[in-house]
Amino acid sequence: MITDIVFTRNRPLQLDGYLESLRRQFPIELVEVFIIYKPDHFADEYQAVFEKYPQCTVIAETDFRSDLLDLVQQTKTEYILFGVDDVVFFDSVDLTLIDRVFKQEPDNAFGFSLRLSPEAVQRDGDEPEQQALGEEMVHRINWTKAASAHASYPFELCATLYRTDLVKDILHSSCSHSAVPTRLLLPDSTFLRRRLPEKLRRKILKRFGYFFSPNTFESWNCRWCRQHSGHLPPFLYMQKQCAAAIQVNTVNVTTANAAQGANQYPVTALAEKYRQGYRLDIAAVERNRPMSIHGDLEHFTLRRTDS
Repeated sequence: MITDIVFTRNRPLQLDGYLESLRRQFPIELVEVFIIYKPDHFADEYQAVFEKYPQCTVIAETDFRSDLLDLVQQTKTEYILFGVDDVVFFDSVDLTLIDRVFKQEPDNAFGFSLRLSPEAVQRDGDEPEQQALGEEMVHRINWTKAASAHASYPFELCATLYRTDLVKDILHSSCSHSAVPTRLLLPDSTFLRRRLPEKLRRKILKRFGYFFSPNTFESWNCRWCRQHSGHLPPFLYMQKQCAAAIQVNTVNVTTANAAQGANQYPVTALAEKYRQGYRLDIAAVERNRPMSIHGDLEHFTLRRTDS
């Protein structure tokens, strides 16, 4: 079994696409899905998504850091997959093979990427190693020495499986356990808001491991992993690209993620499309597969349904 922790905010249509593609490409009976969502807008649309996928456990975000740490701490499955609502899976995922990698390479496997392929890594200037596992061939790259920005980014939330124990170790090590910052340096601390400018406040929070959104959770723990790479498994494994993020709009203000269709597909317009019965055409993405970790507007096709 694996635990899939999915983050979503103001994207019910895209979350529906994520969950539909997950159901199509994974042995879904082996996946526990938890959805942490920020209830800003579109409550009715989100409720429709949750009713469509009742097997998912939904957590309405109150304090992102506490909600996530509590969930990870309670996770009993062997592996964790993080997910973001604008990711789409378009090829089958072999969990038996992935389990074999982690079992045979317990000291080497940092994670197993579903968004990277050996061809993509080569295009970025790296040469992955081949490794035979029975009749199957996998590839691996030393993320601590990789030239490409994607292969050298060790803690990503789109489509990489990690051992649960490793995730717990990273989070325990990257977060301060001192009582003083726990009381004074929380993101909503009156002390921080009144006394420190925003840039300095974020710098201090990062130093003590206080993430407060999926973006800061990813980037700040990635930074910690790079700083402590000598104590972490060195290899990122892959076989084929199974997923891509199709970024057509943005919902956060902390990170300037690229979004090709921000004017064409604002969150309000897509929520209205969802109400009208439009869904992301997952079959179209499977036919026209993205060739990099990010899909283009051509991969974002909507289809009208009755549900």
